[in-house]
Amino acid sequence: MATRNKEMEEEIYDKVVDLTEYAKRQRWWNRLFGKNSGPLAEKYSVATQIAIGGVSGWCAGYLFQKVGKVAATAVGGGLLLLQIANNSGYIQVDWKRVEKDVNKAKKQLKKTTNQAGPELNTFVEKSTVFVKKNIVVTSGFIGGFLLGLAS
Repeated sequence: MATRNKEMEEEIYDKVVDLTEYAKRQRWWNRLFGKNSGPLAEKYSVATQIAIGGVSGWCAGYLFQKVGKVAATAVGGGLLLLQIANNSGYIQVDWKRVEKDVNKAKKQLKKTTNQAGPELNTFVEKSTVFVKKNIVVTSGFIGGFLLGLAS
């Protein structure tokens, strides 16, 4: 009985390994993710990679949610206090000057973004290569990130 169970386990394992090899050789996989796609950490199983990506994604999403709430509260509260102080007469805001400075900042930002194009393209290319090589970890990370945002 024990040998029969062992043989069944080996047969199932062989089928799973054959299936992963089959998927790696398929053209659609190569077309979608590139010929060099495949996890960089091939020494880990798919379940382990998904778990690592999911846990790190959840942590990042949870922190992003908490920091985002604090930042939104601080900015919104600051603007609210500024408006209350302006209406109460504690401070005088020169709104024309504020508008002029905002427009100046927009122009400066536009110039800076046009000059930073090559570095941004390089970053996007490197990120794309990383995602293609680590598709399993990346998908786990994205799922975990969304769960972290929701929790």
